Amino acid sequence: MTPFVGELIGTMILIIFGGGVVGGVVLKKSKAEGAGWIVITVGWGLAVAMGVYAVGGASGAHLNPAVTIGLATIGDFAWADVPMYIVAQMLGAIAGAIIVYLQYLPHWKETEDQEAKLAIFATSPAIRHPLSNLTSEIIGTFVLLLGLLSIGANEFTEGLNPLIVGALIIAIGMSLGGTTGYAINPARDLGPRIAHFFLPIQGKGTSDWGYAWIPVVGPVLGGAFGALFYRQFFIGENSIAFWIVGAIVLAVLLAAQFTVRNVPEPVYQLTSATKAEVEQKRV
Repeated sequence: MTPFVGELIGTMILIIFGGGVVGGVVLKKSKAEGAGWIVITVGWGLAVAMGVYAVGGASGAHLNPAVTIGLATIGDFAWADVPMYIVAQMLGAIAGAIIVYLQYLPHWKETEDQEAKLAIFATSPAIRHPLSNLTSEIIGTFVLLLGLLSIGANEFTEGLNPLIVGALIIAIGMSLGGTTGYAINPARDLGPRIAHFFLPIQGKGTSDWGYAWIPVVGPVLGGAFGALFYRQFFIGENSIAFWIVGAIVLAVLLAAQFTVRNVPEPVYQLTSATKAEVEQKRV
């Protein structure tokens, strides 16, 4: 198996299990309907583990452009191979999303909630605030790369590494995923979002392209900074790239903080009686 085929198949497996667990939880008349966030996070963790088990020997099982770019940033992966890996990951993600669509064919009609249908394919924020959402994806992917490199530096019983990586994904989902749905992977979000756009899903609604840049840019920045941070502080290799990417990340964090603090409250032109009602509702 070539690395290209490995990344394609591994990412396809990731989306089949990951998108599949979301479909089971949110689609109407599924036997798993309403199983909740814990089931989704565990499902995604196992999805990553199964993808790594399947193709780790063929491609290293990046399954994620943020991982590929992060490793290339610190010299652990050849930049010349980055485009090929990303294309394979995107194609695999689209293929996996199509399989999830076919798996739940009778359930699309039964489900009226357009946001639930999109959630099977792509992420969306709990509170829509672009810079804060970008910050969440940066932090989540920063932890992902830092965790992956730390796991790789330790010795485990043969064959256990993919399960430890899966546990890392579960931890990120449970601890940090509630804000944006923790894409932490541009292919995982953009590939299925493209599939959602083209697939004949009944009553699917919009693919929310206005948000689509965040789970691409955030993971790329966070992944690169996580890898550079590991090299800077764990290995002791100083790099100008660490300071450049760190400055960009810091600028995003400060901008998010500033814009959240300075969102104006609505101005009411109300009678005194109506103002009292508004204040009562606030309480």
